Amino acid sequence: MLSLIYEIAYALWFILPAYVANAFPVIFGGGVAIDLGRKFNDGKPVFGSHKTVRGFLAGLIAGFLVSVGQSILLQYFILSDFVLPFQFNVLIGSMIALGALMGDLVHSFVKRRIGLVEGSPLPVADQLDFVVGAILFSLLVSVSPPLITILLVFAITLPLHLLTNFVAYLLGVKKTPY
Repeated sequence: MLSLIYEIAYALWFILPAYVANAFPVIFGGGVAIDLGRKFNDGKPVFGSHKTVRGFLAGLIAGFLVSVGQSILLQYFILSDFVLPFQFNVLIGSMIALGALMGDLVHSFVKRRIGLVEGSPLPVADQLDFVVGAILFSLLVSVSPPLITILLVFAITLPLHLLTNFVAYLLGVKKTPY
């Protein structure tokens, strides 16, 4: 049982920059759309008005700062004896954050192509797009975390994402509960 708790802790540690990067655009977004309101060759928005420069930068900066904090904790403070089953440093954490944001953009691009308007649900993909991007981008600068870490990230993220979206909806931060 203790081993499973450690594995869950490792998974959360690994994906934390992505969680933060994914949440910050919801809170700090708005302003100029990343696609500048342009349409793709199919006449539909590239990403849509909900994907903004301010939100993207807020997510990227927040994810970077979380990575810095994690690295400091690992190197200098109470977690210096904490041995992770995968590599982690500021670069990896930053790539995880960037990957989360890029995964969300790719997902938005695909939703526009299949005719879904902004805010329309695409179950499971809506909850896991940023995780896929985060994991893929982490591989650009590091070896893959253990399979158990990746599987736990997916297993934890789906219900956690639904719960946090519902709370954000209740708080008035999001227009939809999903």
